[in-house]
Amino acid sequence: MPDHDLAIIGAGAAGLSVAAQAAALGLKVALFEREASADSSPQGGTVAVAALLAAAHRAADLRNATRFGLSIGPVAVDWAAVQAHLRRAVAEAAPPASAAALQRHGVTLIQASAHFTGPDRLEAAGRVHSFRRAVIAAGTAPVLPDLPGMVGLPWLTEDSLLGLQAPPAHLLVLGGTARGVELAQAFARLGCRVTLVVPSPNLLETEEPELRQPLREALRADGIEILENSPVAALEPAEAGLAAVLEGGARIAGSHLLFALGQAPRLAPLDLAAGGIRATSRGVATGADLRSLTNRRIWAAGDIADPEGLRPGQAAGAHAAVIAHSMLFRLPVRLDGRASPRAIATAPALAQIGLTEAEARAAGHDPRILRQPFAGNDQAIAEGATEGLVRLVVDGRGTLLGAGILGQGAPELAGLLSLMIGRRLPLDALANLSLPAPSRAEAAVHAAQSSAGSIYPATPFGGKLAPPWARTLAGWLRLLP
Repeated sequence: MPDHDLAIIGAGAAGLSVAAQAAALGLKVALFEREASADSSPQGGTVAVAALLAAAHRAADLRNATRFGLSIGPVAVDWAAVQAHLRRAVAEAAPPASAAALQRHGVTLIQASAHFTGPDRLEAAGRVHSFRRAVIAAGTAPVLPDLPGMVGLPWLTEDSLLGLQAPPAHLLVLGGTARGVELAQAFARLGCRVTLVVPSPNLLETEEPELRQPLREALRADGIEILENSPVAALEPAEAGLAAVLEGGARIAGSHLLFALGQAPRLAPLDLAAGGIRATSRGVATGADLRSLTNRRIWAAGDIADPEGLRPGQAAGAHAAVIAHSMLFRLPVRLDGRASPRAIATAPALAQIGLTEAEARAAGHDPRILRQPFAGNDQAIAEGATEGLVRLVVDGRGTLLGAGILGQGAPELAGLLSLMIGRRLPLDALANLSLPAPSRAEAAVHAAQSSAGSIYPATPFGGKLAPPWARTLAGWLRLLP
């Protein structure tokens, strides 16, 4: 008889959720977490970055308060207090993953690294554990390049950067990823000198050009030096701390270097081959139900999963629910990443839901683009933050395929458009949506109303203008008593 009905590797959000649900159903659940404490959850880093960005944006708001008629002196940054704010945020947002809390739910916590020794066996802390089913939720780790000269120099990853006891004098950020851009702006707004070194030709190259270009200019307005198409060939010591040597021979010195080249799945310690589990460079190969394609006892959750037809990490928040249906109740369910949103928490923020214009064309659509700038939005005008726009990607039948938003509040507005795409609601449902006014969400409604297929196109005053046929009909109807 197996030792465990369910073995879960990794105490991330998805792993914890599945563990609690399975234990509540009476299953014998073991959770393997290699960290010294299960409170060290992967989402802690995400919360810490969000808290750092919140502090940075507040600092920028204080500096710009004069536009509202407010007079405030020079903004002083207390780095120790900022670090305390990050720790509080992580502590308050952490899931109840302590051993005692897990045991109350009926979950056995095994604080050890686990690896497969067979299709239904794991080894951890010198003991072999057999299981009926297992979930791999081991998460990802920062991608580190193999550069000459790295040894002994002050290079950082996201985790070590957020633990700095003093702010860097000159932070070099290597990588044009969303997280790299967020951290570059955060440290610049907290008073640090920042240089963003982007190996690829364009910053945020997978995002819509119409959205990423204004964001690039906003970063430069914050004082960030951006060097695109600048691969780093080596690192070397410098008086300030270290220097990045570019492939062209240029040398950029700074006090610290942050690697922000993305994340890679933590596959190596798992010995997946011993478990008969196929993996790709992006993670554990699964179907749309998150079940392994080669070992039907195994599921994968979170960023370590590589579901067929979806980008890694897409719809990761829905993984626990999919696994609960697929594994615990054996119901036919598929992960649907069509409406999965992603966001960059910069100022202005950038959010993308569904297909970009390029992805829509690659999928065989002939998309139309509907735009509504925030410059005409009453709420944005009142807030003094009119940069950006709402950009809708629509097919010939008026179906919303994707949406991009650049501007304040973009992640929150993304939820509305994600619901539209996920539920396959017609564009008229958005065009006829009633909202409190003023509201930034009105920009999305006005973008939908600008469609030639909308029954009531928008007027310059925000209302709806009847098409010619409706005016003719009204003319006849007015003759009725």
